Amino acid sequence: MTRILGISAYYHDSAACLLVDGEVTAAAQEERFSRKKHDPRFPHGAINYCLKEGGITAEGLDFVAFYDKPFLKFERLLETYLAYVPRGLVSFLTSMPVWLKQKLWISEQIRKEVGFKGKMVFPEHHESHAASAFYPSPFKRAAFVTMDGVGEWTTTSYGVGSDNEIRILSEIHFPHSLGMLYSAFTYYTGFKVNSAEYKVMGLAPYGEPKYVQTILDELLDLKEDGSFRMNMKYFNYCAGLTMTNGHFDRLFGGAPRKPESLVTQREMDLARSLQEVTEEVMLRVVRHVKKETGERFLCLAGGVALNCVGNGKILRSGIYDDIWIQPGAGDAGGALGAALLTWHQYLGKERQVEENKDKQRGSFYGPHFSNEEIEMFLQERNIPHRKLEDDELLDTVAELLASEKVVGWFQGRMEFGPRALGARSIIGDARSSKMQSVMNLKIKYRESFRPFAPTVLEEEVSDYFEIDRKSPYMLLVAPVRKDIRREMEATERKLFGIDKLNVVRSTIPAVTHVDYSARVQTVNRQDNPRYHDLIEKFREKTGCPVIINTSFNVRGEPIVCSPEDAYTCFMRTQMDYLVLENFLLDKKEQPELEEDKDWRKEFELD
Repeated sequence: MTRILGISAYYHDSAACLLVDGEVTAAAQEERFSRKKHDPRFPHGAINYCLKEGGITAEGLDFVAFYDKPFLKFERLLETYLAYVPRGLVSFLTSMPVWLKQKLWISEQIRKEVGFKGKMVFPEHHESHAASAFYPSPFKRAAFVTMDGVGEWTTTSYGVGSDNEIRILSEIHFPHSLGMLYSAFTYYTGFKVNSAEYKVMGLAPYGEPKYVQTILDELLDLKEDGSFRMNMKYFNYCAGLTMTNGHFDRLFGGAPRKPESLVTQREMDLARSLQEVTEEVMLRVVRHVKKETGERFLCLAGGVALNCVGNGKILRSGIYDDIWIQPGAGDAGGALGAALLTWHQYLGKERQVEENKDKQRGSFYGPHFSNEEIEMFLQERNIPHRKLEDDELLDTVAELLASEKVVGWFQGRMEFGPRALGARSIIGDARSSKMQSVMNLKIKYRESFRPFAPTVLEEEVSDYFEIDRKSPYMLLVAPVRKDIRREMEATERKLFGIDKLNVVRSTIPAVTHVDYSARVQTVNRQDNPRYHDLIEKFREKTGCPVIINTSFNVRGEPIVCSPEDAYTCFMRTQMDYLVLENFLLDKKEQPELEEDKDWRKEFELD
């Protein structure tokens, strides 16, 4: 057996992955173990989990693959700082000590922290992204596009994957970056960079695209082939400690929104304008790649590939016969890509492809807890619970959902990637007109404008959404079908901004966004049998094969990993019930959680 450990670290979303003879045995982000959201540190917890899941120690590894080339990244930092002297001095003095002490010496750190003394492989950052996109895809050959903030120098690349080989054909280099542009607006609209870009995407439908031409005239010189250059006069990320500067403020009429302050119509309009420009860039790039490569299929990775609205536009454009997006499209997926690149390209191992079936297997690569382990936890803590057989559990939970109860759903192996896919999920009734508000404010403690995603039985997706294929990783946005939409009244059509929020738009209002879209997740029995059977049972009771699925966490915390994480989150929120494998917990029966009673103040929202 050949065992390869893949690692990503030191930017955001550190992760580890264990590959055994080319098959993923385990993969997880460090944040799930450290409980620090988007944890960028060396992934000790994730590595230990992967080795334990594989039943080996570091001595049993054949290779370790790190997802980028630290010396190339250091070169880019030095050259950038020198280009902006003396303006970048503060940023330079802030970042250099950690590079000189730690980040440059990855080989030594892996030997010390992991105890591995064998061969190490260092692909480039965008090679790791490309590998994570192509190798698990269901395509024997395909074009790929990777777009993110920045790797070493590259911010966008495209190429072709064929059998077990990937070839990058062209790149765009720093500081010109679609990911950085999106992050700049994330910062300017008052959200956290490298963490809350999806909030900007969710905010966009509330606004009007009034700044599109300003962005294209002043910030982004966009060519017909999708290549672009940014006007660095408006940005501060090369040399400063912020993303934007005074020129940017004057262009858009004021200073950045203060975090946690009221979101105004300006932020909504900025978000909408940015999203439309992003979609146009994505479409031009993939259209050019189609022209250059002639490939029928497309694979996507890099942080920009988490823009599921843009992904949906690419799919519906018909430029490609089909597309496939890596579920861990951001830096976490780089650990997986580095390991796969080592297996297929460095070692030259063949790649087996099953028609219309990816090798990601639902992306359930994280820890699993048995009923015995969960029962021990519940008994040790004297937590009231009931143990139910499978049929009774599914029937009971389906009935609870149908009566508008909110349920924490913890089963099977934890998901790899940023989305909850039915293993660590909070679920509810998509037919409920009040469920979006209840979940946002009482369960998730987050902004009221944020939409929720539907999970729908794969075999019935086209009955509810304008999409004709599966979407198992919640990475495609599709319109809700017209025949289940509700026609708005004249007064409702005149509403602007956040006033649009509470208008019922379809027979599944809790998952229908203000623009009649939904971020669709399909589920089949093969990849996630119990979750599929639950929704099937819900459909039998209600006639509806769609439920709400949101990640099992509260704002500012990672998705839960262990039964203890799940119970703590359950008790800190107004969830009604918790399912831990075959155990059902009723909130009304639980003793008060013994912890700081001021915890919720962190999450109070207007």
